[in-house]
Amino acid sequence: MSGLRQRVLTAVVLGLGALAAIFWLPTPAFGVVTAGVVLAGGWEWSRLAGWTDAAHRRVFLLVLAVVLAAAAVLVHRGGLALVLVAGALWWLAALGLVLRYERSGRGLPTPAGLRRALAGHLTLVPAWAALVALHAHGDWGSAWVFFLAALVWLADIGAYFAGRRWGRRRLAVRVSPGKSWEGVAGGTLAALAWTLVAALVAGLPPTRWPALLLVAVGTVAASVLGDLSESLFKREAQVKDSGDLLPGHGGVLDRIDSLTAAAPVFLLLGQWAGVLP
Repeated sequence: MSGLRQRVLTAVVLGLGALAAIFWLPTPAFGVVTAGVVLAGGWEWSRLAGWTDAAHRRVFLLVLAVVLAAAAVLVHRGGLALVLVAGALWWLAALGLVLRYERSGRGLPTPAGLRRALAGHLTLVPAWAALVALHAHGDWGSAWVFFLAALVWLADIGAYFAGRRWGRRRLAVRVSPGKSWEGVAGGTLAALAWTLVAALVAGLPPTRWPALLLVAVGTVAASVLGDLSESLFKREAQVKDSGDLLPGHGGVLDRIDSLTAAAPVFLLLGQWAGVLP
């Protein structure tokens, strides 16, 4: 099977599975399913953290499961904001790491094992909390999760094709040489087009469109950072893909890297802008 055909087939299967989970599962079941995805991503992250021994990777996974459970309790008791702020602070730190590596080629601080492990928790857990909280957001929770997922996916697709067709100026030569500013522009335009379509279909008053478009732009910017951050960790670990679970796509982290940053930022920006009441 050709690479593109295999990639498309896997994407279709993943997309149908995601839609089923978003629209058919109640929030507790959705939380369990997405926690399973997070744990699969955590297993891959343990390798990026430099933990190649199977016993150490199992410990990482066990700690991640405990942190997920603690986050669930914290969110249930009204502490969602703390989890989201922790995630936002991590992404600011990740931006600094990406910019430093791009300017100077300096890698992650050493010793890096525990720091990279902590980065994995801060990448995965707030994203999970944001998705579950969004799914539980009133009668429109499932629709908001779908809107966010489609926003990120369409931005990725738009960036891929725009970058292939017009990409000239590299976005981050050292971190991820294949990405271009033209790709970012194409992805942003695709995301904005989707946002307008969604606003029209949902009957959102035009007075609220600017706020939603602003949230969409911020979310796309965060998704790009999520992608670049994972690329940096993969480069440091000297691997091309985070794993090989998904034919044509690599690992779980390779599919959710953009969403890990986009989800908490979308929820924070949406609440700040009044898009999510």
